[in-house]
Amino acid sequence: MAEQKTNVMRVLDQKKIRYLAHEYPHGDAPVDGETVASLIGKDADCVYKTLVTRGSSKKIYVFVVPVKKELDLKLAAKAAGEKSIEMIHVSEITALTGYVRGGCSPVGMKKQYPTFFDSAVNDLDTVIVSAGKIGAQVELAPAELIRLVRAATADIAKEQ
Repeated sequence: MAEQKTNVMRVLDQKKIRYLAHEYPHGDAPVDGETVASLIGKDADCVYKTLVTRGSSKKIYVFVVPVKKELDLKLAAKAAGEKSIEMIHVSEITALTGYVRGGCSPVGMKKQYPTFFDSAVNDLDTVIVSAGKIGAQVELAPAELIRLVRAATADIAKEQ
């Protein structure tokens, strides 16, 4: 059990959504997702990263994909109904989400942006996402997480 509750954990508690908290040792720098998976002793296929993007319409979108894959910008644009999608600049992450790079979670952002999970999440018993800070992750049922953030699923990831 994590010593300190993050905002993500508080939201999950408030909504009575069951989750398992995972902590891992870290410095100040973000750790890549495959390293996180090994540090918490989980299969990397279950660990997802949260990516924040901007569409050609200037709207912000959130995409959540397996850490072993990368976001396919063409597929992401199609899912969001945009002409194109690009990653936001790292310097914008905190202002847009309230989170720091490496600790971005689809749960509890400053605003609820349109959110899409890679459809591979539907094949998982549990999915692991950031708990809102570097060094903390939460594991929960994908359907609960998708319902909570009102997300859609789409084929949006490709091999790195």
